[in-house]
Amino acid sequence: MKLKKIGLVGGISWVSTMDYYQFINEGINRRLGGLQYAECIIYSLNFADIQEKTWENSYELLLNACKSLQRSGAEAIVLCANTAHLFADRLEKEIQLPFIHIVTETAKKINNSGLTTVGLLGTIFTMEMDFYRKKLESFGIQVLTPELKETREYVQQTVKEELGRGIVLQETKDRYIDIVDNLLQRGAQGLILGCTEIPLLLNQADFSIPVFDTTKIHSEAIVEYALSSHDQKQLL
Repeated sequence: MKLKKIGLVGGISWVSTMDYYQFINEGINRRLGGLQYAECIIYSLNFADIQEKTWENSYELLLNACKSLQRSGAEAIVLCANTAHLFADRLEKEIQLPFIHIVTETAKKINNSGLTTVGLLGTIFTMEMDFYRKKLESFGIQVLTPELKETREYVQQTVKEELGRGIVLQETKDRYIDIVDNLLQRGAQGLILGCTEIPLLLNQADFSIPVFDTTKIHSEAIVEYALSSHDQKQLL
C-alpha cells in the first residue's frame, strides 16, 4: 500500500515532536503490521526563534518550514503545536496543501462523545486568543478557561519553562489538577489538553471526566490521512 507522505512542522517543542513521531509510526504499524511505518518528513524549528519573535510574529518562520516540506514532496502538512494553528488557515491558503487541523480533529472527538462544554488548558495564546475558541464553537462546543489571568500565566510559564524542556514536577501536576477542579465546578464536562506538552503532566488516569489529548487525537488523524486514498483532497 502506498502511504501518503506527511510533512511535520516540529520543534515546537522537540519534546512533543518525539511523541508525534512515535504515535504516528505506531499507528501505521498497528494497521498494516510487519515493517510498515509512516513515510514522513520533519522540519524541526528552533523554538528559541519562535520565542524571540513571539508567536504573533512567527508566521514567516512557519511558512518557510511549510514551503520546505512542500518542496520535499509532502502531500499534507501538520503543525505539531496547538498554538501554531493560529496561522493554520492562512498557511493552508498559501501553501495549497491539505492541513490536518488539530482543533478540527479534537472538536470531532468531543462531538462524538456527546459533550457540549469543555475546559481548555494550553498556552496563554491558545487560552486567550479567539482562533481556538471560535473553531470549537463552530462545532457547538462551549469552552471554559481559567478565570484568573495569573492562573493562565502560571500555565504558560510552566509549559514554557518546564514541560517544553521535558521537566515534569509533582507540584506542578498538583496545581494543574486544582485548576481543572475549578473548571469542573464552573460546568466543564471534559478537559482538552490543548498544548502538546501538557500530556507529559496530565492524562485520563488523573480524572473521572473525559480527557482529550490533542497530541494523540492529532496523531490518529494523521494516520488516517496517510492511509487514505490519493483522490481524497483534505480532512478539514
